[in-house]
Amino acid sequence: MTFVSRHIPDMEPLPSGLLLLTALLSASRAEELIYAQVGQTVTLKPPENYKTPTYYLSWHFGELELAWTNHMSGNKVIKHENWDTALSDNSLVVKEIRQNQFGIYKCNVNEKIWTYKVLRLKVSAEPPSLVLSGRTVTLVCDAEPPNSLQKPGIHWLNPQGEKITQATHSVQVSSRHSGRWTCVVTLDRKEATAQISVTVVDLYSPPMAYTSTSSPLAVPCSVPKVSWEQIKSLGLREGHWQFFPRSKSNLVSADAQRLFTLSLEEPVSWKANQTRGLTPVSDFKTPNLSLGRTLGRANDRGDYVCTLKFESGPPLSTTVRVNVLEIAASPGTVLISGQQLNLTCGLGVPLTSDLHLKWISPERATIRSGQLTIPAVGAGNSGKWRCELWRNDTRLTSAVITLKIEPKLSVWMLVIICSVAVIVLLLLLLGFILCRRRRARVRHVRHQLCQCKNPKPKGFYRT
Repeated sequence: MTFVSRHIPDMEPLPSGLLLLTALLSASRAEELIYAQVGQTVTLKPPENYKTPTYYLSWHFGELELAWTNHMSGNKVIKHENWDTALSDNSLVVKEIRQNQFGIYKCNVNEKIWTYKVLRLKVSAEPPSLVLSGRTVTLVCDAEPPNSLQKPGIHWLNPQGEKITQATHSVQVSSRHSGRWTCVVTLDRKEATAQISVTVVDLYSPPMAYTSTSSPLAVPCSVPKVSWEQIKSLGLREGHWQFFPRSKSNLVSADAQRLFTLSLEEPVSWKANQTRGLTPVSDFKTPNLSLGRTLGRANDRGDYVCTLKFESGPPLSTTVRVNVLEIAASPGTVLISGQQLNLTCGLGVPLTSDLHLKWISPERATIRSGQLTIPAVGAGNSGKWRCELWRNDTRLTSAVITLKIEPKLSVWMLVIICSVAVIVLLLLLLGFILCRRRRARVRHVRHQLCQCKNPKPKGFYRT
C-alpha cells in the first residue's frame, strides 16, 4: 500500500520557524510512502503523464542506477549483487526486498525527479507461529515512521476480523486464534497491511455425536493443519482415549475405561486396551485420532475423552458426548391385526429445544412425534418404521424397526389348525384300529385253547 501526497503550490513568505516546518511538511508530501515487509515484492510506478515525445526515464536507489527506459522503446535493467529487479510498463519492480534495500528511490524523467520512500513494516510472533493451545502468544507490529513529525496508527485484525487497537498484543490462544493475523498501518487516511500466520495446535472434535443401533458410530478427534513431526517437536509425551459410561439416569460414571494408548514409535499407532469393539481410523499418516464402529450400541452412551500430554504445560483434551437413538415397541415387533401398538423413540434423556424427532411410516407418511400409539394395527402398518433425529434442518441420525402384522385368521393359521386336526383324527383312528386288533387277537387265542369237551390232565393213572 502506498501513501501519496502532492507538491504544495507557491506560498507567501513565512517566518523562519514556520518556514522550516513548512519545508519539512512539503518534503514529506513530495514523497510517495510505501510500506513493505522483508521478502515482499515492491512495485514503484512512474508519475502520471510522464511521457513526452523525447522522454528518458531512469530509476535510482541512492547513487545506484537500477534501470532506464526511453521513448524509442529502449530499456535496460542493470544487474547488481543481491538485487532482483525488473521493469513492468516502466514501473520498477523490486523482488523479495531485503533489509538493506529500504530507503529512498528516485525516478528521473528528463531531469525532473520524483521521490519514493520505502519504509519497513515488521510483524512478529513470540513464540513462533506453531504454538500449543492455552499458551500465550505476543504479536508485535513495528512500522517505521516516515519522520519525527509523522507517526502511523497501528492496529491488529484477528482471524475473525475483530479489531485490536494495539501495536503489541498478547493473547492466550485457542483454536479460534489459528490463522492469519493482519497488522494495519494507517497514515494520512491511507492504509497498508502486513500478515503473519499463527498455527495453534489443538484437538478438534464436536461436543456431541449421535448414532443409533441402525447407524455407524463415529467418535471424531483430530489435530488439523499440522503433521505428527510438528506435534512431536512441541514435546509430545503421551496420548490416550478414555470412556466414561452414562447410566439410564443420565449420570456419567467417574470410573474411566482406557480404550487406546498412543505409541509414539515410528510409525505412530494405537495400542488397544478395552476397545469396546471400536477401531481407530485406518489412515494414521495425519493426526486423525478418530474412532468408529459399523453400528452403534445402546451401551455406547457416555463421554469419550481424547487427550495428548506434553513435556511442559497443561495437556490438550477434548470430550465427545455420544448419544444413541433407540426405538422401543410394545408389546413387540410381531403383532396380530387389531392389537394396540406403542412406539417410543428417544435418546434416553430429554431433548433440548433445538432437537426434534420425525417418524417415517412404511407408507412414507411423516409424523413429527417421539411417541406413537396405534389403537389397532393393520396390514398397512407392517414394514419398516424409521425414526429420525433432527437439529433444525439437519438430520443427525436415524433408527429403524421392522414390524410384522399377522391377520386374525390367516391362511397359514387355517392350514396349521386343519393340519393339527387331521393329525389328531389320524392318531385317534390309528389308536382305535390298534385297540380292535388287540381285542380280536385275544379272543382267537382263547378259542383255540378250549376245543376239547373233556380234556384229561397229563400224568399217570391207576388201572
